[in-house]
Amino acid sequence: MKKLSVAAMLITFITFVPSNNYAQTVVECPKIKQLEETSIKDKDELLNALRIIVHNTYEKDDYGELFSEWEIITSLPFPKTVGQENNEVYYEMAKNFCGEAVANKSWLVRLYFPKWEGKSASASEGQIFLSKSKEKGWFVWFRYH
Repeated sequence: MKKLSVAAMLITFITFVPSNNYAQTVVECPKIKQLEETSIKDKDELLNALRIIVHNTYEKDDYGELFSEWEIITSLPFPKTVGQENNEVYYEMAKNFCGEAVANKSWLVRLYFPKWEGKSASASEGQIFLSKSKEKGWFVWFRYH
């Protein structure tokens, strides 16, 4: 009887607690020739672009309102994440997905979404991989969460 109660609670929890565990299943790697060279000096430009990028990337899904407030945890060119325990793993992911040349021209942005606090640990933080196109500016080429 005790096992049945636990199973029922788990099913209820999984069914009724909103979960927005999102990771792209297909990565569309940008073409290296289309990418602009960027450096840490471009950080302010990226931060300004994030206002639109975060809205377009997160706020248009079913739980968009929960993504309407956000804070930046990290915004760095991927090569600058080397040696940073919480960030370097994403650089390795980027190299694995699209190769070192693309990763070296890309940025990691980690975001914190306070409205998700207490609702979903995985949805309270987002990670996006961005590059700057020579023609269209900053864009997301992968969203992990």
